[in-house]
Amino acid sequence: MGNRHAAREFLHVDDLATAACFLMECYDGAEPLNVGTGEDLTIAELAAMVARVVGFQGRIAYDSSKPDGPPRKLLDVSRIHALGWKARIPLDEGIAYTYDWYRARPPRHKRKHSRARLWHDKTSCLTPHAANAF
Repeated sequence: MGNRHAAREFLHVDDLATAACFLMECYDGAEPLNVGTGEDLTIAELAAMVARVVGFQGRIAYDSSKPDGPPRKLLDVSRIHALGWKARIPLDEGIAYTYDWYRARPPRHKRKHSRARLWHDKTSCLTPHAANAF
């Protein structure tokens, strides 16, 4: 993205999964609901956060020849908040968790299982991570 000032909202996948389960249990309305944090940050802030989490000390460059897209993308999450659900994983913690998970994985060519075999039990994907249960 060329414009480092564009703002975006980010949500950890575990929060999305808990929101989906929460809504299946607690919502039967016809109106759609937004699932998000209700907070945004600029691309420059995101890049600095990722750099801090992974220990990157180099220069972050932005390419102004790339399209910027909308200056801001932020969801109105007031309806889901009113039902009692809020995202629990702060962005920096989610980035750190994902980075640690990625670093702990063996290189792709050394993995024993294909992705398809890991998801043979479809009910296991609905079990919330212990640290992120409702």
